[in-house]
Amino acid sequence: MVDVFSVTNDVIDPILADVVKGNQDKVAGWMKGEPGAWGFIAGQAVVTVRGNAGRDLTDMERRLVWSRIWWWLEQVKARINGPA
Repeated sequence: MVDVFSVTNDVIDPILADVVKGNQDKVAGWMKGEPGAWGFIAGQAVVTVRGNAGRDLTDMERRLVWSRIWWWLEQVKARINGPA
């Protein structure tokens, strides 16, 4: 039986959590509005998920990865900044 990699939140969340943890300097840069920080993080997220999938991602899958990594970044920001 062949395992098929499915790009869903449940599958990619642990991968994206590692991307956030492994790029804390860029996450801090994103929070400060540093140019290029978002693009770097988004790129790392896609590359890492693609590596785990063992194949190129579809356009829809890439968009899901971008959306979900944005969600992760917002969670980090909310934890650091506290409730609004």
